[in-house]
Amino acid sequence: MTKIQRVRSPTGAVFAEVAVSDRPQPLGDLRAVLAIRRLTRDADVVHPHGLRAGALTALGRRGPVVTLHNALTAGGFVGFVYGVLERIVARRAGRVLVVSPDLGERMTRLGARDVRAALVAAPAPQPAKRTPQEVKDELGAGERPLLLTVARLAQQKGLETLLDVAAGPWPGGSAGAPGQGSGGSGGVPLFVVAGEGPLREELQRRIDAERLPVRLLGNRDDVPDLLGAAVALVMPSRWEGQPLTLREALMTGTPAIASDVGGIPEILADAGILVPYGDVEGFRTAVRALLADVATAERLAAAAVRRGREMPGGDDVVESVLAVYRS
Repeated sequence: MTKIQRVRSPTGAVFAEVAVSDRPQPLGDLRAVLAIRRLTRDADVVHPHGLRAGALTALGRRGPVVTLHNALTAGGFVGFVYGVLERIVARRAGRVLVVSPDLGERMTRLGARDVRAALVAAPAPQPAKRTPQEVKDELGAGERPLLLTVARLAQQKGLETLLDVAAGPWPGGSAGAPGQGSGGSGGVPLFVVAGEGPLREELQRRIDAERLPVRLLGNRDDVPDLLGAAVALVMPSRWEGQPLTLREALMTGTPAIASDVGGIPEILADAGILVPYGDVEGFRTAVRALLADVATAERLAAAAVRRGREMPGGDDVVESVLAVYRS
């Protein structure tokens, strides 16, 4: 039997670590199920987050409240396992909270009895510490417009679409024109990507080979500064739930051009431009429209500010979860 160590926090909460891996591990998963069963024997409510934690908890006891944060974007064996876990949650969870309407529809189709929308608190807005021009000077953008993407450099984020968009053509120049890949002025916007991940080398090779107007910035701690300097946030993701970066952009008055997937449409509303996932020309047209029409840019920026004020805060999220527990 695995010994479980409980740790009491200064607030009175008791923490007990249960190892839940991100890949199937039959023996480890069995240990986790048994540990969860022992730990939650006397609990009135059990609320795991994530599909694997939710499925293992549902195998250990019936009726947990499960919050699902992600959708499957891969196939093959991983997709098969994911589908099995989804069915366990759908059939054994008491309530399922989801971060996007499409997740809710899928769980309902799989037989979930009670599916509800999960609220996610917006991050507290942080003021920019530098002017937009200072940021652009650091990035070598000159007078060129800046388009920002904040993402892990991974398959889910659709960054191959971003590079296709950046390849142009653009009014006043081409992506591969001399001097347009990293600085100067002209009609070619500069796309900057904040974040790290397993696709960095692959993306950088293509950027260099095609001389694309894209800079990979790595991890940054000055996202508010970048948002303040950007014309728009560009989010070409394959899927998103309730992305915090999008919420942060809206709260700073930065409109977004984003894939019409997952929970993005519900968050963005009229504060940006939705494009079908993978529609390169659609993204490029949206960028051009924002750069060419000051009135459109100002309208979307004002809508972003309004939408940002409507984002739920921590108290809203706590009350919504307590309401689920009470029901």
